[in-house]
Amino acid sequence: MRVRRRIAVARGAVTSLLLALSAALAPPVPVLALPAAAGPRPGPYTFAPGALTVTGTKGTADAGLLDPRHTYRSSLPRDGRLYYRLRLAATDTAYAAVTAVPPADATVSATDGIRVSLRDANGSSCSYASARIGAGLSPRPVTALAQREAGKALCQGAGTYYLLVERLDAEGSGAAGSGPWDLEITPATEPRLAAAGPTTAPRTWDSATPEPLTGTPRDRSGGTGFATARPVGQGVWRTRLLPGETRFYKVPLDWGRQLHASAGLDGAPGHGYVGGALNLSLYNPVRGYVDDVSLGYTGAPRSAALAPLPPVEYTNRYAIPAGVTSVRFAGAYYLVLHLSAHLAGTFGPGPFEVTLRVRVDGQRQAGPGYAGRPEPAGVLTVTDGDRRAALSGGTGDGADERVMRLVAVGGIGTGTALLLVLGGWTVAARRAHTRASAQKPTA
Repeated sequence: MRVRRRIAVARGAVTSLLLALSAALAPPVPVLALPAAAGPRPGPYTFAPGALTVTGTKGTADAGLLDPRHTYRSSLPRDGRLYYRLRLAATDTAYAAVTAVPPADATVSATDGIRVSLRDANGSSCSYASARIGAGLSPRPVTALAQREAGKALCQGAGTYYLLVERLDAEGSGAAGSGPWDLEITPATEPRLAAAGPTTAPRTWDSATPEPLTGTPRDRSGGTGFATARPVGQGVWRTRLLPGETRFYKVPLDWGRQLHASAGLDGAPGHGYVGGALNLSLYNPVRGYVDDVSLGYTGAPRSAALAPLPPVEYTNRYAIPAGVTSVRFAGAYYLVLHLSAHLAGTFGPGPFEVTLRVRVDGQRQAGPGYAGRPEPAGVLTVTDGDRRAALSGGTGDGADERVMRLVAVGGIGTGTALLLVLGGWTVAARRAHTRASAQKPTA
C-alpha cells in the first residue's frame, strides 16, 4: 500500500509538472481584433502595482510622509490644495513627480491641470512646475515635477520639506469635471558626485533634425501608465488607439546617447478638424517634463516631431532651456501618446493607426560616479536587460528570456519534452514496484 501511495503521489506531482510545462511552452493563442464597440471610453491610467495610499492634508502639521523607495496613490479634489512631507539629506537632489488623472468622462478646459512645488520648513519655495490638459481638450494624465537641487542658493540643508499639489483652473470645467482627480506620486533622490566636476552646460551639440526613419513598422502596443510603459528602441513602431486613450513607452538612454522621436496619425474617412488630435510628450527617468508636441487633424495623414534634444550629460542640468536641463541622467525616458477623445465625434470611434518613430544616436559613455545610491534603486541606470527589452518588446526583467531559453534548450519541442518526462516517470515507477516486490516476505 505504501508503494502504491508513493506512486500515486509521484504521478500527481508529474501531472502537475506536465501541466505547468505545457502552459509555459505552449504558443500563445492568437487574439482576433474585433471592431470597436460603442460604449464608455477606456480607463485612462494604470497605477503602479503595490502603490501605497497617502492622504494629502490642507496644512503642513499632519502631512503624510513620502519615502523615495515607494510610489504613492492619492486624490486631489476640485479646488484642492494638499500637502505631503519629505525628509531630505543635505547633499541629495530630490524630485517628486505628480501624475494627475482626470476621470475618463470629465469635461476639461485647456487650462485645467495641476501645479506642484517643493517648499522648506519655513514655507520658501524651492521650485514649482505645472502641467495642463492643453489644446486637445481631452481628459488625459498630466505630470509635473517638483525638485530641490542640492548646491543651489534656495532650500539647503537636511530636514523636513513639503510637497504642495494644487488644482489649476477647476472653475473652468463643467459639472463632470468637478470631481476629484486621482494622483500618482513618485519621489526620488539623486546623490552628489563622488568627485567635483564641471559646473557649466555643454556649449555645443548636434541640434540638427535627422531624417525620419523609414521601414516597415513593427506592432508595439504601449502601456497604460508609467509603471507599465512598454520598452522601445530605435525603430518604427505602430499601435492602434481609440479616442481618449493614452499609451506609455520607455526608451533606455545611456550617458552620451541622443533621442529623436516623432509620432504620426494615419488617415481616416470623414470631414472636419480636431485641434490637438494627437499629443506626444517626453519625460525623463524621474518623470520630469522634457518636451511635447501635438498636431491638428483633418483626416489626412499627419506627423509631428519633438524638438532636437542634446545627448544625455550630467552637466545639462546647468543649462537654462527645459529641453536641455531635463536630459541630465541616464535611465528610462518615457514617450507618452494621447489620442483626443474628440476624434470620435468627427472621424468615428476608431481605432486609429499611430506610428512612433524613435532614433537613438551617439556613443555610449561612462557616467559620473555618484557618492551614494539613487532612490528608488535603478532609477538612473540602464541595464543589458533594458537594452534587449527595447528591441524585443519584453519587460526587461529577464522573465521573457527565461521562457525562451526553456523552449530552445537542446532544440526540444513541447511534445518531445512531455514524452521524455512521461518515459522517466514510467521507468521510475517500475523500479519502485520491483524493489517493493523483492522486499516482500515469502509465504
